[in-house]
Amino acid sequence: MIKLKYFLLILTFLMLNPSAFAQKGETVKIAWIDPLSGLMAPVGSNGLKSFKFLAEEFNKSNPAGVKFEIIGIDNKLSPAESINAVTSAVDQGIHYVVQGNGSAVAGAIIEAVNKNNERNPGKEVVYLNYAAVDPDYTNSKCSYWHFRFDADTSMKIEALTTFMKDQRDIKKVFLFNQDYSHGHQVAKYAKENLAVKRPDIQIVGEDFHPLAKVRDFTPYIAKIKASGADTVITGNWGSDLALLIKAANEGGYTGKFYTYYVNTTGTPTAIGTSGAGKIYQVSNGSYAMGPKMDSLMAEYKKRFNDDLYIPAVVHIFNALSLAMNKAQSTDPVKVAAQLHGLHFDSVNGALEMRKYDHQLQQPLYISVWQKTDKKFPYSPESTGMTLAVVKTFEPYVSSTPTTCNMKMP
Repeated sequence: MIKLKYFLLILTFLMLNPSAFAQKGETVKIAWIDPLSGLMAPVGSNGLKSFKFLAEEFNKSNPAGVKFEIIGIDNKLSPAESINAVTSAVDQGIHYVVQGNGSAVAGAIIEAVNKNNERNPGKEVVYLNYAAVDPDYTNSKCSYWHFRFDADTSMKIEALTTFMKDQRDIKKVFLFNQDYSHGHQVAKYAKENLAVKRPDIQIVGEDFHPLAKVRDFTPYIAKIKASGADTVITGNWGSDLALLIKAANEGGYTGKFYTYYVNTTGTPTAIGTSGAGKIYQVSNGSYAMGPKMDSLMAEYKKRFNDDLYIPAVVHIFNALSLAMNKAQSTDPVKVAAQLHGLHFDSVNGALEMRKYDHQLQQPLYISVWQKTDKKFPYSPESTGMTLAVVKTFEPYVSSTPTTCNMKMP
């Protein structure tokens, strides 16, 4: 009789609270919106494979007990196509979108998500940004529905220039970047930071080129050489970095490169052995992040003959499943409320999704391109080379302030 009484109490509770354990066993669809065509297709393809691979891994076990399903949408690196993709996701009943390639695209997605969530209560969408790093999106254009899992450019340049400050061989710098918001932000923050930390450094040139359209960077390398620059700072990614490095090697440029995305598809092969000791990267990840990431990278390489190089994807699944567990729901409104200010553990330690601007606070690493060794044995694209960490900046060091005045729902 007592057992029946407790059973009825539990049944009543569940009937009155149907969402209490609603997330257990649910399939959570995530729309992946990035390029699968054009010059940046190799980077996009790696991103989609990474999300699908890690969805499978987290489906084995995660705090919320949900099953993740990734729906890939080719946006052709176009803001307009990306807006259409968000609309398509909403029409399919999808409440979570991820994107990372191109800050112009990220801006379009933020606007589309904001408008959708204002106009369509009950069909809210959460945007999980894994690589678009324009600082405006967690400052003047911040949104409650946008969460960035990579470090923004202000954070990366803060770390990069703090490291460069002590490199006394740097005398003359050329700023070379893609001609869109991300590239302009890299140049802006580099000039501002170097002026304070190393006012003796000369900025001997600054140039911008069309995004994902240049196939031969030889003329640009000639210009860099003519400037007398001993160092290049570039936020280029994908083919725009791989082809730039290739042209530098072929054109005999012997200066150093300080970069963001050496590890992305095609770039390690383009660098080869000639870049040893001359190419540096600032990143939110490294090839020595511990046994868990080592195991994931090894399995990914075995399955796809490719490299798992986006730690932010791991962060997204860790944070999203934990937030769903805390919310006891997959409802995007409830989950966003849990992501707001969330503290969680991932492959690079204890992280915080800062509630003031939804910018993830995390360690950053400065790495140099060199031959593999016992400490750094992982070789991207089987080049025999690697990125070896030379400096780690804890979150409180690389963190930058925010001007975000977030509009709460």
